[in-house]
Amino acid sequence: MSTHTTNNATEPAESRGLERDEVRLLVAAPERLTDAVFLELPDLLEPGDLVVVNRSATLAASVDARRGGAEVEVHFASALDDGTWVVEVRPAGLSFGPVTDIAVGERLELPAGAWLDVLETLPDQLRLHRVAVAVEGPVTALLERHGRPIAYGYIPQRWPLSAYQTVFAREPGSAEMPSAARPFTHRTVTDLATRGILLAPVTLHTDVSSPEIGEPPNPERFEVPAATAALVNHVRWRGGRVVAVGTTVTRALETVTDDSGFVRAGKGWTELILGDQRPARVVNGLVTGWHEPGASHVHLLEAVAGPELVQQAYEHAAAEHYLWHEFGDSCLLLPG
Repeated sequence: MSTHTTNNATEPAESRGLERDEVRLLVAAPERLTDAVFLELPDLLEPGDLVVVNRSATLAASVDARRGGAEVEVHFASALDDGTWVVEVRPAGLSFGPVTDIAVGERLELPAGAWLDVLETLPDQLRLHRVAVAVEGPVTALLERHGRPIAYGYIPQRWPLSAYQTVFAREPGSAEMPSAARPFTHRTVTDLATRGILLAPVTLHTDVSSPEIGEPPNPERFEVPAATAALVNHVRWRGGRVVAVGTTVTRALETVTDDSGFVRAGKGWTELILGDQRPARVVNGLVTGWHEPGASHVHLLEAVAGPELVQQAYEHAAAEHYLWHEFGDSCLLLPG
């Protein structure tokens, strides 16, 4: 993929004088690239199409800690079934990379007398570690009291947790915002419904993002309800489009889709990796933000829309100065 210079969104749309649904929207279809505004989304879809959204809410997953005499930040990525957590450790402040010399057996001090012990470094994920957390009460309560949203070096200012919640957020669990849905507003949702476009929820709790080129996506907890599975199958049978809002929704739906394209309800952990070897079977439209070229998210976009259309969209977005990352602009991929 071509690597044009990109413009990173350094603040939410609201701080730029816009409503959330007034960010730019590139509509990418075969032989047609159209510049639009996100609030036009309902007019770009057809009655009978289905928009599937992620109801996961973002945690205040970044907590200050001490490692010996040094200040660091711990990013709580996901809670495992046995009560341990997967975390990433970063230098204090807005950093561009992880601490790379974390050792098994280390103890890091957390606020309010809590601490964590490093149990293992995850294989093939050298920046991620499984830890035991010693804290009075649940870890999520520690995050609520002492945490803040995970932010990276391209965002120079801290923003409140509300800036990282989508209109669909209901079930806390994501380490980072399911950001493809950020431009949706109550106005957008109402316009979709009154146009006859269907909506259905799934849940996928996002892990920390993958900054390393070629790094595979991590296992993530998900649920596809029975009603959503049935609606997806109905819409496909009627010839409508299944438009996933984000790579999170795509991964959840495709995890429970069989070889014939039939979707069943399911929940648990998904390790599905979409790409050349496993293209999308049920998702045939995608609302997405802009991700770094080479990231695993981009391979998932290609699994839905094909590498040629994704390449064209990225080149156009870079040339037209679309804004990147979670506070940035959007794209609607309609491959067919």
